[in-house]
Amino acid sequence: MDFEIRQATIDDIPEITSLFRNTIININSRDYSDKQIKVWASGADDIEKWEKRINNDYFIVAEANNQIIGFSYLTKGNYLDGLFVHKDYQRKTIASKLLRIMESRASINGFDVLKSDVSITALPFFDSHYYEVEKKQKKSFKGLVFENYIVYRDL
Repeated sequence: MDFEIRQATIDDIPEITSLFRNTIININSRDYSDKQIKVWASGADDIEKWEKRINNDYFIVAEANNQIIGFSYLTKGNYLDGLFVHKDYQRKTIASKLLRIMESRASINGFDVLKSDVSITALPFFDSHYYEVEKKQKKSFKGLVFENYIVYRDL
């Protein structure tokens, strides 16, 4: 499948937030409750936070046929804070390519490890890319508890 990777811009926010919400609703719903999905997906509504991410973080999008089909962003130089792929484009190497770029970026930033908090749904993907589980955790977000994992990979 042909797709391009480029830096995200503020103009991408409507597509990015739509992809974020729809991926959580359609993909993560198999591992989290309806209440958790609703609260998690509501993160798409905080436009100011998305603007800060695009302006302050290393934020890239995958695009095919003038449509954003995935995105990822790196904070603190080596923390993968987000990696999402459109529900209709899962298992087409998009996430793998985005992840490789983020690993390279962390290495360029002088780090020798990449870390991330990943959902139950995403854990098998990270496991298949040689990430180790540092710990299983419960995080509170908007009054709900979410189970997820801190993972890392030596670069």
